[in-house]
Amino acid sequence: MVDGRTPPRHGQGVSRYMSSRTEWEILKDEAKRILADRAKVRGMMTYSELSDRIMSKRLSPRGPQLFRLLDEISTDEYQAGRGLLSCIVVHKVGDMEPGVGFYDLAKRMGYRSGDKLALWVKELHRVHAAWAV
Repeated sequence: MVDGRTPPRHGQGVSRYMSSRTEWEILKDEAKRILADRAKVRGMMTYSELSDRIMSKRLSPRGPQLFRLLDEISTDEYQAGRGLLSCIVVHKVGDMEPGVGFYDLAKRMGYRSGDKLALWVKELHRVHAAWAV
């Protein structure tokens, strides 16, 4: 909690993208492990790299299912005190930053910054420090 408020909880119940809670949890666990492994070495990855590495379900790197997955993982990680883990997932070309979903989530969690780049870099350092080996 950045500003002392309890953040909203997204993704309660079964995802509309999966047939059961168990399938969604398996997918979340796999994606979180992939992200955590990369964060441990202070790395980043692209959306397409993440979607290619997930084996339990085929996900589009630009699809709503991947974005929802990242939102839920980051919400869980934020509540565990390790920051918004999705900050390590970035565009392959162009700005090489996280997508708009990351910044929307940061705002919902109470992060306040007029400088998007500074917010992202600060969160990236926070996540890397939390997961460092």
